[in-house]
Amino acid sequence: MLFNKLPEDLFVPLSGKNRHTYQTVLIELADLFFDEDLIEPFIAKDLVRSTIEDTVVRIGLRIWEREEEDTEEDYQPPRSTAEYANRIYRRLVATGWLEEEQQIYKSYVLMAPSNSYLLRSLVSIAKMDKRSYGGAVLNVLSSLEAAVNDPEGRGITLQEASQSAAEFSAHLTDMLLGLRELKISLAESKSPQEIVRQFFDTFVEQILVSDYKTLKTKNNPFRFRRQILSMLRDLQFDSIKLEKLIHHYQLQFENDYLDAEAMVHTHINRIIRIFESVDKRLESIDDFRYKLEKRVADTIRYMDKTTPGMASRLSRLIAAVSKDSSLLRKQPITQLENSGFISPGSIRSPMRRRIQVAPRVIRQPIIDPKVLELRELFKAYKARREVRVDRIEDYLARHFTNSDTLRADQFEIASIEDYICFSYIRHLASLGKKGKATHAQYNIEFKEKYIEVDDMVICRDFTINSTKQRVS
Repeated sequence: MLFNKLPEDLFVPLSGKNRHTYQTVLIELADLFFDEDLIEPFIAKDLVRSTIEDTVVRIGLRIWEREEEDTEEDYQPPRSTAEYANRIYRRLVATGWLEEEQQIYKSYVLMAPSNSYLLRSLVSIAKMDKRSYGGAVLNVLSSLEAAVNDPEGRGITLQEASQSAAEFSAHLTDMLLGLRELKISLAESKSPQEIVRQFFDTFVEQILVSDYKTLKTKNNPFRFRRQILSMLRDLQFDSIKLEKLIHHYQLQFENDYLDAEAMVHTHINRIIRIFESVDKRLESIDDFRYKLEKRVADTIRYMDKTTPGMASRLSRLIAAVSKDSSLLRKQPITQLENSGFISPGSIRSPMRRRIQVAPRVIRQPIIDPKVLELRELFKAYKARREVRVDRIEDYLARHFTNSDTLRADQFEIASIEDYICFSYIRHLASLGKKGKATHAQYNIEFKEKYIEVDDMVICRDFTINSTKQRVS
């Protein structure tokens, strides 16, 4: 257990009167021992001592409480920065935080693996780094995809997906407990200013922005939840992939078939159980959030009722009413109850609870065949009325088969397409680059009189000549 891994006096420096000093020193030493560029875990003793001394100088340590093991007769307070650093260093070595090792002529300092792991955890708690919902869910998804797609070579990633899911579940629990602690803290606070300050410092800055707000965005990380559950349920009934995963677990953990099979199913069931319960846990978080924001909104509403000089005004009002009891009947006081905030949608109004949308069956709409037929007819009608240069070119080529010169009344109009083409012969130059290129192949000479063409169109008479060389 824990006490078999850690020294007995390890927590003594962090529980004494100088615990804040030791905390600051250990955080600075963590940067030294956990340096990414550090090749060997052995740090020169002089470097560790100088780091402690620099920390003492930086925090301006001038008051040192007597330790419990120091006797009153022999106790002497430190008189210099070097003595402060020396006393802190000896204390960390004596309690097991640091270990000294002599290599030839040099002294080195190292940290035991269990102490190193504990210090990393304590530093993480002190910094309280924000966690990302999206990162946790995507980590589970990517590890699970690797295990399913290559169970023989990367099946061990199923265990990583299970561990990531467990950490994600613990993070949801920590978030709910953080909201609960904040709610209790706000309930115990008597100062409206303190309530508002705690709300913005703790809830808005640490919880709302980093976690809860993520759930309200379009890129909700839980959009991958169904994909994860579907993948796991398919894996449960895929005997071939399960067999490969179990064999991979046997090789990695060096255990028998039954133990490897139990581990595989345990990891699969853990991930399914966690992601199936996400909705209920989020409902609990949303309920705590609603109560928290409602209390803060009520606090702000009552803070708005108090204005500078209100106490003296109420004092004068009470004194006046005590002299004349009929004053309130003549002039009733209503302004305190009727004064509102900026607007109904202001910060005093908390967000409404999220309403759960009932599931419904999505059915493919059936379109009447007559509607579809009408659509096709309309498309065909639009296509026939479309003005296209290639159609006009074919129309002209059809009429210039036997002659190089044509009059307007020599053109035929037998359909809507012919009508559109004949109408735009005189306007080819306005139909873009392709129309201008076609217009350059013909010369049009207009006349003053009007003529009727094929009993369809009455237009200005013209003569059109083809400049293209006829192919014999």
